Amino acid sequence: MANTRMLVNRRKALRNIRKITRTMELIATARFKKALDRATEAEAYTRKITELAADLSASATNLSHPLLQKRDEVRNTLLLVIGSNRGLCGGYNAGILREANQRLQQLRSESANFSLELSGKRPITFFRYQGMKPERTYTQFEDKPRFDEVEEIANRYIDGFIGGKYDRVEVAYMKFLNAARQTPVVETLLPLSPSAAQRERPQGERAVEYEFLPSAADILQELLPVSFKVRLFKCFLDAAVSEQIARRVTMKQATENADEMIKTLTR
Repeated sequence: MANTRMLVNRRKALRNIRKITRTMELIATARFKKALDRATEAEAYTRKITELAADLSASATNLSHPLLQKRDEVRNTLLLVIGSNRGLCGGYNAGILREANQRLQQLRSESANFSLELSGKRPITFFRYQGMKPERTYTQFEDKPRFDEVEEIANRYIDGFIGGKYDRVEVAYMKFLNAARQTPVVETLLPLSPSAAQRERPQGERAVEYEFLPSAADILQELLPVSFKVRLFKCFLDAAVSEQIARRVTMKQATENADEMIKTLTR
């Protein structure tokens, strides 16, 4: 009798857990779809802005812009790590933190100075446990990052790079490739490299020839800061959609595991 009561209670507990995980799966799915739309729109916009900057750079061969200047010696690197505020998203944060940690170890081995900025409670907790003090932390970014909030950060990075505080600005985040594939990466955002857009053009697509009024150099002076801002914003959007994908998959697996355990106890 005691064993029967225990099985009944266990099945009841599993059904309650299943309701929770199923609800979280549905919420993550809804958030994922909205985040995916935002990331997809931003991808097209970012790519076109970067391609335009590359075409302008090719037209203005004698252009000198502070955001394009590669330092002869990189002494100070800023690394921004974008993770999540919440857990229950599988190995999402672990992959990002692993890449960020490897990059920091590389900087240490090069005896380079670095500053650390963290977005998300999980990265903040991780690096504080490691005994590292971040320069700044952010916890306001969830599944709907706002451009004005990212732009404020981007403006500070631009000022720091031009003023010589940073020789290089990098970001560690989960790059969204498609709904089935996301990968943790560390990318350099400053100095800008508009020529990278040439490598990202679809095969067979040729660069568009423009007639510029005013000159290409004048337009590029305004376009390059915008290019950096939208690239940084795209990193936050990629992180948001990747987090929801990871949480949806994790909760789906948890729901399926609960179903299997309920079936086993019902036999």
